[in-house]
Amino acid sequence: MKSHRQSTQALRVIGGQWRSRRLEFPGLPGLRPTPDRVRETLFNWLAPVLPGARCLDLFAGSGALGIEALSRGAAEVVFVERQPRAVHALRDNLDRLSVSNARVDQFDALAWLRSPGTPFDIVWLDPPFSENLLEPACALLEQGGWLATMAWIYLEIQADQPRPPLPAHWTFHREKTAGRVAYRLVRRDLLLSL
Repeated sequence: MKSHRQSTQALRVIGGQWRSRRLEFPGLPGLRPTPDRVRETLFNWLAPVLPGARCLDLFAGSGALGIEALSRGAAEVVFVERQPRAVHALRDNLDRLSVSNARVDQFDALAWLRSPGTPFDIVWLDPPFSENLLEPACALLEQGGWLATMAWIYLEIQADQPRPPLPAHWTFHREKTAGRVAYRLVRRDLLLSL
């Protein structure tokens, strides 16, 4: 008889107060947490600006990026994820870690961005690769008041895809490739254009 139990996967927190903690999340189609090696590099890049930052983990999935940020001193993280099972697992993991400075919104990311915005210092964009959501998400972030004057935006796409077009005032800061994933850190700086 076949088991009806859904598969689960695990992620490990890389650094900060929950370093080496293992958290489970459901194995869902399109859900691929940012690999450990990539997270380590990304959070080394963000180390000077992360403590005290207000962060948005859009297309949160497992919540690996937002949880890592909380572990390393982010002031607040808002997670946005549309998959009910992923949302449930993310809320359970935040409860297990006794997190009080985070919120999980079960919502389609682009629809969520169409509501009135409050500025974030750091935003992670790691949408499902096949859905072409990166460019519209960047445009909505810029148009909707979701970004601080100087904000950092993380973009993760397939390595064989070209760099996405960026809104005005956004510049590529750092980028690397790991296997089939290209990851880029972008800086938004309105002060440079004044």
